[in-house]
Amino acid sequence: MLTYTYEARNSTTGQKVKAEVQADNEQSAVKLLMDQGLTPLSIQLNKKWTGGFLKHVKTKDKVLFSRQLSTLINAGLPLVQSLHSLSQQTTSKPMKVVLNQVITDVEGGMTFSGALAKHPTVFNEVYVSLVAAGETSGTLDTGLERLADQQEKDADVLSKVRGALIYPAIVLLVMAAVVGFMVVKVIPQVKNIYSSLPGTTLPLPTRIMLDVSSFVTHYWWVVIILVIVAVIFGTRVNRTVAGKKVIDTVKMRAWPFGPLFMKMYMARFARTASTLVASGVPLLKVLEITGAAVDNVNIEKELQVAADKVKGGKALSDVLANNPNFLDLLPNMIKIGEQSGSLEVMLDKAATYYEKEVDNEIKTISTIIEPVLMIIMGIVALTIVAAVLLPIYGLVSQSGFSSGISQ
Repeated sequence: MLTYTYEARNSTTGQKVKAEVQADNEQSAVKLLMDQGLTPLSIQLNKKWTGGFLKHVKTKDKVLFSRQLSTLINAGLPLVQSLHSLSQQTTSKPMKVVLNQVITDVEGGMTFSGALAKHPTVFNEVYVSLVAAGETSGTLDTGLERLADQQEKDADVLSKVRGALIYPAIVLLVMAAVVGFMVVKVIPQVKNIYSSLPGTTLPLPTRIMLDVSSFVTHYWWVVIILVIVAVIFGTRVNRTVAGKKVIDTVKMRAWPFGPLFMKMYMARFARTASTLVASGVPLLKVLEITGAAVDNVNIEKELQVAADKVKGGKALSDVLANNPNFLDLLPNMIKIGEQSGSLEVMLDKAATYYEKEVDNEIKTISTIIEPVLMIIMGIVALTIVAAVLLPIYGLVSQSGFSSGISQ
């Protein structure tokens, strides 16, 4: 059941009423109000359902929805009946909310793709375009099955990339926590020890560490403010075109993750383009949609340029050849597909190849990142130990030297 906020007029008294009503969809809510002698003036889904909550429809829920709807349509059930059945079966509240709104729009005469397009945070442009192509060609069930496959493979690649980034992130976070503990708790104790020894000249590493410790201890609020400002600044920069361009360029070029991201982008482009071409979407539209789906502003810009050149009569493979934002194999595979008339097949093979390459890159990074992190941890530990022990070593040396003189 969904909660709707409504404004209605009482048919008997003529007074306006503002309240909430629970119903499966908007049409059911209107019927309930009319049965109560109320004439609806406005009705909308409660804000607690329409905010960020809907953005959290899980990929697995969308994949399951696509597969089940494909099966029901292939079995001959009408679209609206299939949607009602899936709405009743789903255990995902956000998905149920979206489906009920889609059902209301479809029953009101809107196309299925048009109803899905009203929920861009759930159904992206790739999804809507494939559904629209399926509606036009009468192959909606096939299009939905392709969508489910494409979503599963894309989610699998993304999950593997995230997994490769989690390990070094956790290690660096733990390292930062240990260093913070040393600076706040251990180093001040060292300062107390050495301050009781008059005439002691502390080594430079120790003095630097003590200054850092003193600053963090006395001005911890400044550190917190700086961290918050850095996070806000980074978030805002990432939202700007120029900032996102810099970040995306770093992703594509920085070692050791650059090759991983490049192959992920190639796999995503090839998989999405293959699905769209196989569904009968025109090539220019394919380039427009995949540009947004890849989620990299540099590649998106290159695909926009490519679309203009293809419109002018050039082959896509020639446009993408020798482009630094595309790996060499991709335009070669596209060229074979253009010459053989099987572009979607070659794009699918390219996607499969790059998905395997993503796995290989993850294994390579895992092999490289462990010794690199160990070296970084060793340097940090050596720096802290040196800052603590160098003064002690100096005192021991001075004591030994003084004893030798006195003898």
